[in-house]
Amino acid sequence: MTAFGSYVPERILTNADLEAMVDTNDEWIVQRTGIRERRIAADDQFCSDLCFAAVRDMQARYGTELSDVDFILVATTTPDTFFPSMSARVQAEFGIAACGTADIQAACAGFVSALQLANGLLLTGVHRKILVIGAETLSKATDYEDRSTCILFGDGAGAALLERSDEGALLGSYVSTSGDRNANLYRSSLSASIDGKPIATNGKIVQNGREVYKWAVTNVPKGVSALLERYGYTPSDLDWFVPHSANMRIIESVCERTGIPVERTLASLETRGNTSAASIPLALDMAMKDGRLKNGDLVLLYGFGGGLTEAALLLRWTL
Repeated sequence: MTAFGSYVPERILTNADLEAMVDTNDEWIVQRTGIRERRIAADDQFCSDLCFAAVRDMQARYGTELSDVDFILVATTTPDTFFPSMSARVQAEFGIAACGTADIQAACAGFVSALQLANGLLLTGVHRKILVIGAETLSKATDYEDRSTCILFGDGAGAALLERSDEGALLGSYVSTSGDRNANLYRSSLSASIDGKPIATNGKIVQNGREVYKWAVTNVPKGVSALLERYGYTPSDLDWFVPHSANMRIIESVCERTGIPVERTLASLETRGNTSAASIPLALDMAMKDGRLKNGDLVLLYGFGGGLTEAALLLRWTL
């Protein structure tokens, strides 16, 4: 990883704002989620705009040259359009000529899944420089009459540049999917059912929070243990654990079950909310900016969410 950038919209939606919209209050939201505010895209601001802004932030901070990028991967569940893809929009915006593009739809595991795919493309030797972006405008897919979900979601984007080198920083990976539970978290498109079960078809996010919580606190600790054991590490070896910023109660439960101290987690949810594919890059960038994340740190990224999908990467931070 040779460069990094991020962007969040200017508008802030606080818990106090939500109190005026639905039957909720700040104390209830903080106790159950750990979220105090989230960023919301403007009416005329979409996923592609957030991608562009995150890449420009990366260029401004690192002087990044993009003309020789040979592949772009964008992880998102809220694209402006299903096609053209957001990755194709990024390619056009920055005028990158000889470049492949693809969007990744793995919900909250999207950014880590995109990093895994980028690593595979680099290891083939065919590609040498890949731009990976996680971006969401979840506010545009949120039902603000549903108090169980509207308190959660926000908007943002993060961008990372991966380049081939003789000594790789990505040490190991893990994936798992529980597709039999996919009706617990969805956003409708063309079909009015999932596995024969009728679903809401208004295009808004629908979540069975209790079932998703039970799945996450059971499966994520198993995945953490499996990944660390496979590559010869223990929880005490980790400098930082970076789970998807879904809900602070989930993160606390995962930490308790894995033996990873909560103090060694990086999250973006308190001031950004749940930003799905953008939550992990936002957490990483916040930690870089305040000096917590340093070169040489052993870091475990763990995305989990809609699918129900898990994707994890163990890496030595070298940016």
